[in-house]
Amino acid sequence: MKVAIVHDWLVCYAGAERVLEQMLKVYPSADLFSLVDFIPEGKRGFILDRPVVTSFIQRLPFASKKYRSYFPLMPLAVEQFDLSAYDLIISSSHAVAKGVITGPDQLHICMCLSPVRYAWDLQYQYLRESGLDRGVRGWLAKWILHRMRLWDVRTSNGVDHFISVSNFIGRRIQKAYRRDSVTIYPPVNVEAFMATKAEDKEDFYVTSSRLVPYKRVDLIVEAFSRKLPDKRLVVIGDGPERHKIRSLAGANVDFLGYCEFPVLKEYLLKAKGFVFAAEEDFGIAPLEAQAAGTPVIAYGRGGALETIRGLDSDSPSGCFFYIQSIEAIEEAVRRFEEQLPRITSANCIENALRFSEARFREEFESFVMSKYQEWVEGHGESFISSSDRVG
Repeated sequence: MKVAIVHDWLVCYAGAERVLEQMLKVYPSADLFSLVDFIPEGKRGFILDRPVVTSFIQRLPFASKKYRSYFPLMPLAVEQFDLSAYDLIISSSHAVAKGVITGPDQLHICMCLSPVRYAWDLQYQYLRESGLDRGVRGWLAKWILHRMRLWDVRTSNGVDHFISVSNFIGRRIQKAYRRDSVTIYPPVNVEAFMATKAEDKEDFYVTSSRLVPYKRVDLIVEAFSRKLPDKRLVVIGDGPERHKIRSLAGANVDFLGYCEFPVLKEYLLKAKGFVFAAEEDFGIAPLEAQAAGTPVIAYGRGGALETIRGLDSDSPSGCFFYIQSIEAIEEAVRRFEEQLPRITSANCIENALRFSEARFREEFESFVMSKYQEWVEGHGESFISSSDRVG
């Protein structure tokens, strides 16, 4: 069996790349394709330091910094990958990777992190945040996204099986493509965040995130500054909203900026609670906090509902608020403190362990191999191996 793995773009080590890393551990001899590859030397360990086949976008002007500007060309670029020599194609897709062209004697499984978010239900938020909700540039952006939706639906027919990263994304796949999917939760390095000894919790809350609009860190900071001035909040992370969010902060809010892993882990281990206000497809940060034995106060939509056990559970690992507002966050923090004796570190760690990297590899390999075996058996004598096709 000859395997190809197709990824959207390689520019950093984030959530999508953590999934890719574990997929490559399952299939270490797979060939890797990506629209662009700008991972520097010394930081390529997660792709096993392997070579990457890239698209023509790699060679376009300023692509290393402005690759997203070439979004309208990405469907064309991904269709240029010649995968005819492979039996099994696995796409790791949150944008266009699933749009590769495959034949009737090839199996295509898509690990779908999400249908293209800014082309579907998050289009309006994306256009507002980008300043593209009006004017000539706005109409051009809307036309491009309209064309992207048409292409995205058409190429969903080339996928034989979809894997969703959460039931929430499974519903988005069903809505966009009218296709069923199987949920396999992404891998979380929970062991790295667990304490080597029992940690005494201190009287502060923490949030960790890229400081970008949809993360709604501004709401968390404003809630603590205006409504909870007697409670300390530590903000870890950096991003384009840094100055705006700092301007909202009171004396009880500390900003640490970007922190290396040992510092992040130390704060997660000692915090009373982790506050999370984003609607995420899955959400790794709340699970890292739970792995450290720290309960989570989270916005109750998206993947958080699947990764946090709320107060209605016998062994809660956090609590939810259901409106993205400073008042809702204040109320949730006060309710959390009232129920804190029920929300133990042991509950949090037990819940986080359900999402380990080893669990992901086992479930992913089992699913792929079962579908591949069904594929081979279904083709019978008409099945042609990659070596025979090439030969």
